[in-house]
Amino acid sequence: MAVSRLALPEGYRPALDILQTEIAIKLVKDTFERELADKLHLTRVSAPLFVRGSSGLNDNLNGVERPVAFDIRDIHADVEIVHSLAKWKRLALKRYGFGPNTGLYTDMNAIRRDEELDNLHSVYVDQWDWEKIITPETRSEETLRHTVRRIMRALRETEEVLHRFNPELEAFIQEKVTFLTTQELLDRYPGMTAKEREDAAAKEFGTIFIMKIGGALSDGKPHDGRAPDYDDWELNGDILVWYPLLNRAVEISSMGIRVDAASLKRQLEIAGCPERAELPFHKMLLDGELPLTIGGGIGQSRLCMLLLQKAHIGEVQASIWDEEMIRLCAEHGVTLL
Repeated sequence: MAVSRLALPEGYRPALDILQTEIAIKLVKDTFERELADKLHLTRVSAPLFVRGSSGLNDNLNGVERPVAFDIRDIHADVEIVHSLAKWKRLALKRYGFGPNTGLYTDMNAIRRDEELDNLHSVYVDQWDWEKIITPETRSEETLRHTVRRIMRALRETEEVLHRFNPELEAFIQEKVTFLTTQELLDRYPGMTAKEREDAAAKEFGTIFIMKIGGALSDGKPHDGRAPDYDDWELNGDILVWYPLLNRAVEISSMGIRVDAASLKRQLEIAGCPERAELPFHKMLLDGELPLTIGGGIGQSRLCMLLLQKAHIGEVQASIWDEEMIRLCAEHGVTLL
């Protein structure tokens, strides 16, 4: 049940009321979007809400989530609400004629019907999806680390702008990033679950980037699930920050250098789904028709929740929650939109 995962900070009182919150949400989104585009050399484009299920373009996330699907009567097509735009963006970069070290970003909206709801997770997902072209020479861990630092600079500058208008909010984002591989996490915090390791590292270092997610570790298990056909499991990761209000790590971005032909083949075999190589997108990639890219997603509501120091993501977005969660939140000063 969703309420069993609900955390309600003792004595919580939001610094901003509902109207102030809505104004601040707009400020955060406008500022971060502008800073992200500037730091990563991105151009905003329009993006689809749904794609054909047969195209192979939808993001399979961890491989078990069910997409929301429906048929379009007039064209006799079966389509799916996107989980994210990880593959679509790469195709768009080719179609739109982007060059090396430039890219795109878009507003991505999704419905994740199998999400386990709590303070950070909602059925409604809104994020900035971004993607940019790299070269064989820059397809490296150095590029990945540099990009993470640029994203954190954009976030820190956004926080500074927000606090000029809302000085009652306390700055807590640490721009400095500590980079740790999933194996280093396992070695550093033995005996813990993957989530416990993330919390321990974020509490120790403030802001962390956990690298190499998807492959099996020395204990035979992956740190977390990753679909085999978008990120290269050796060149990806998550940005997490320590959030004192909830006393936990909060992921703000999943990102990485995307698969090339070799890593796609390898990861499809490991994941036990080599047949996906016959899908249109995958065939284009294997035939060398798509550019090398780096990209990711950054949660809009989650970023607003952190910067506005809210206890629940429902305080910065309108979604669906069960009646018991609504009641408990109201009793503890958490106003869900």
